[in-house]
Amino acid sequence: MERGAWRGWGQGLAAVIRPLIALAGSLLITFIGLTAVTFFIGRLTKIDPVLAVVGDKASREVYNNAYIALGLDRPVIVQYFLYLKRVVTGDLGVSVLTSQPVISDLLRVFPATFELATIAIIIGVLVGVPAGVLAGARKGRLADHIVRVTGLFGYSVPVFWLGLVGLFVFYGKLGWVSGTGRLDVFYEDIVTVRTGIILIDSAIEGEWDIFFNAFSHLILPAAILGYYSLAYIARMTRSFMIDQLAQEYVTTARVKGRSFWGAVWLHAFPNIMVPLITVIGLSYASLLEGALLTETVFAWPGLGLYITRALFNSDMNAVMGGTILIGTVFISINLFSDFLYRIFDPRLRTA
Repeated sequence: MERGAWRGWGQGLAAVIRPLIALAGSLLITFIGLTAVTFFIGRLTKIDPVLAVVGDKASREVYNNAYIALGLDRPVIVQYFLYLKRVVTGDLGVSVLTSQPVISDLLRVFPATFELATIAIIIGVLVGVPAGVLAGARKGRLADHIVRVTGLFGYSVPVFWLGLVGLFVFYGKLGWVSGTGRLDVFYEDIVTVRTGIILIDSAIEGEWDIFFNAFSHLILPAAILGYYSLAYIARMTRSFMIDQLAQEYVTTARVKGRSFWGAVWLHAFPNIMVPLITVIGLSYASLLEGALLTETVFAWPGLGLYITRALFNSDMNAVMGGTILIGTVFISINLFSDFLYRIFDPRLRTA
């Protein structure tokens, strides 16, 4: 009996450890692939990394010394492994543009993108999911047409144009929101930076004037990004819902006396949660990678604006560091999505 208990315990432990090992291996391979692609694309560009460091007026001797110091005299594969070693230890090099370690720059700019993307995805989910469910449940009717046209408009209109129009109307004409940037100049450098997210830092210190000023700056770009996000989420939710409502189990629920909306929310909706998690995760990741045009229009000091400026200034350390951060964000969100799958789909809990 005791031997059987030990055998059962060992099998249970193996069932837990095996998928963790597989997941860790998958993440490791993905990360190595990410760094390899980033490194070799950086080497294929026509930008000379030595000139980016020493400048185009440096002497030949200075150039050669920098060339050797950067390890460019070694075979490319050796250069890659040295680069991988530095990345693993958190050394992404020094930014030519800011003269600061890239990792410090990323820690400074990423919270702004995180704050913007998080508010945007909340708007996208809270509006997009119910709109998609309504459109799918009322396929071919007025509500469906409204949701589809709204989503089509979101896909068709350039984000920079919508941002400029939003600034002109809501800031310039109506004065409902604040202008570009994250804060008015008067409020800058008052709140101690703890998380880098102004809404949280100002709330912690009880600086509510700064909190509402930051929110006034944030709401318009977040709403524009949220609109594009909800257009995608609503379209995919509609598609998933139409597919589920055509299944026999929904008809069975209706025959047993379940109301139409009861069948929609209690039977069909739980079955679209897994694919919907993927859609929301991908949408959130795309926002976190840096909403380039939105950050440019609103002068939002986030990751997208940082990488753009780095590209224009041939700052390859910053570009490669930002690319690695984006890839890491995607990997992390995929990992979190896998965790959510096991919560919403009981069939995966024993997988």
